[in-house]
Amino acid sequence: MTGRRTAKVSRGTRRSSKFKAMLAGGAVLGLGATVTLAAWTDTEWVFAGNAAGNGPGLGTSVFEVEQNVTNPYTEASFVQNETNPGGAVQFGVSALTLTPGDAVYAPVALRTVAGSIAGTVTLQPAVPATGITVTDANQALFNALTVRVAVSATTTTCNAAAFTAGTIIANGPLATTGASAGQALSAAGGNVQHYCFEITLPANPTLPNGTALSALQGRTAAPAWNFSAVSG
Repeated sequence: MTGRRTAKVSRGTRRSSKFKAMLAGGAVLGLGATVTLAAWTDTEWVFAGNAAGNGPGLGTSVFEVEQNVTNPYTEASFVQNETNPGGAVQFGVSALTLTPGDAVYAPVALRTVAGSIAGTVTLQPAVPATGITVTDANQALFNALTVRVAVSATTTTCNAAAFTAGTIIANGPLATTGASAGQALSAAGGNVQHYCFEITLPANPTLPNGTALSALQGRTAAPAWNFSAVSG
């Protein structure tokens, strides 16, 4: 009797141990059901945020230049014109009645906009203004004119005296002359570069072979200039 009870207890003990092993191993119970042991899980995320932690922390800077062609100069008249022909530079009514030896003047001011980073701007040679018809006869006047450009970091009257007070950065034939050097523009409109353009019909302009000076009478020209700016 004692031996039989001991055997029954041993078999029960073995069945209990086997059942616990099945649970620990995730054994299949019934049709497709499983039992698994639970495990703790956790994740952590971060994002590129601003100092306050409530907005994006990555972005790009802004580089933008604006111009002022008013004469006389007014601080409130800065605008942006980024395609040819751009803003109309006013050389005055006498600019339409040039005779050999005459010179006319017009100002342009450039600066960066608020929020812009710093950069450098360089005047390129003149090209015909877009949208204005240029005949072969008018092109002859374009080629005969010369240009000088002086620049100053302070507001000056744009006339012959500006070429003594400022730095001359361009001097030569209108069709081929650009700036000899670029000018620095500080960030966020911190400084203004003031340009004075002088256009001259020389007393003895360079003309194509066989072209008389009188052939320039009654002609017109509309040069356009590009100030090429780069950040940095």
